[in-house]
Amino acid sequence: MRIIRGSNKGRKIIAPNNLAVRPTTDMAKESLFNILDNNYYFEGLEILDLFAGTGNISYEFASRGCQNIIAVDNNYKCTSFIKETAEKLKFKNLNVVKINVFDFLKYTNNSFNIIFADPPYNLNRVKEIPELIFDNQLLIKDGWLIIEHSKEINFSEHPHFFQHRIYGKVNFSFFRITE
Repeated sequence: MRIIRGSNKGRKIIAPNNLAVRPTTDMAKESLFNILDNNYYFEGLEILDLFAGTGNISYEFASRGCQNIIAVDNNYKCTSFIKETAEKLKFKNLNVVKINVFDFLKYTNNSFNIIFADPPYNLNRVKEIPELIFDNQLLIKDGWLIIEHSKEINFSEHPHFFQHRIYGKVNFSFFRITE
């Protein structure tokens, strides 16, 4: 995996083989950030990366100068790797929280410009994610929730859904606050 743009553009990050993760592919990540580039100025944004895994998405946001990124994962090996990598890359704007994502969503008092969630594709609670985020008002006005998921999941009937993109085997569903 590599960082596409920003202060650490081109940096390759090698995750340990013992992490049970499925990082977002570089092609899908680049496509996603092209969409975000057309809609956001990254400086000053508050970001939440759920099921952060290797930290792949968090590093991209940090490299682009987001004000604060919170990476959440319940796997100790993943959170340790993200912390170590953030230190190596001198990302002072990246904070790591080891907790179950669903517990974090229930108890956090923060709100975010962008929330990215990349749950395991076989997670049976994936449809709860948008509900928890919108019920707990975790997105600020004009904020986006982006969920990476398998092709078997369809969010198009959700009232806050506004877009679906496919890049190879990667599916992104986009949500926002609707008036």
